[in-house]
Amino acid sequence: MAKIKHISLRAWDVEKTAAFYKEAFGLKQVGLGTTGIYLSDGDINFAILKYQPEKDGDKFKLGVDHFGFQVEDVDSTADKVEQLGANPIKNRQSINLTDPSNPQYYYEYRCVGPDNQQMDISRVGWVGGTDKS
Repeated sequence: MAKIKHISLRAWDVEKTAAFYKEAFGLKQVGLGTTGIYLSDGDINFAILKYQPEKDGDKFKLGVDHFGFQVEDVDSTADKVEQLGANPIKNRQSINLTDPSNPQYYYEYRCVGPDNQQMDISRVGWVGGTDKS
């Protein structure tokens, strides 16, 4: 079976966006291109590419819908991303992550980071992942 190994994000400010993800989640810079910075968690390649509407026209759009990070401590990570400028979509709350009928079943916290990118932060992970209980 194929595994997700790459996510590409188009951003207005590549350096600011890359710095956010490096600081918030400990991602490492693994490459630098003419229009982007390539980060990795050691498992997935995360490309932060410059959004250039004047050059790309309608060929590309800004950002992705959302993506998620699995972390050991949701609260400390949420505190850190908020200190770095992320805005929570909802206040943190106790969530029943064992009930699949709960629309928030796959994450404990969702916020908006640089360039209005939505991200989920979860301790338990997502279905199909190795740590999903």
